[in-house]
Amino acid sequence: MERFEVKTPLWRWQSATAPAAWYFVTIAGAAADGIRLAAMSGQWLDKRGGFGSARVEAAIGDTIWKTSVFPHRESGGWLLPVKAAVRKAEGLVEGDDVTVRVSL
Repeated sequence: MERFEVKTPLWRWQSATAPAAWYFVTIAGAAADGIRLAAMSGQWLDKRGGFGSARVEAAIGDTIWKTSVFPHRESGGWLLPVKAAVRKAEGLVEGDDVTVRVSL
């Protein structure tokens, strides 16, 4: 099992037309390269989803959940959505630096 860890800020995205906001962390650098290499080597072929996403297990603090990471064109890395239950459990708000562990 491959594991990656990064410390990165939590940020919010909101559509101009939708009332709800989405929260993400961006996985860039060596961790993003490792994820990309794992995907290209075929380790994730059975776990690949829409939009080039890949299923992962993510952890922030004591909270662990199953989700997907999505390619992020602007950074060349991956986006990890952070759902409300995780933010609440870990006391996170927009702009907080969070340590994220991703396993595949």
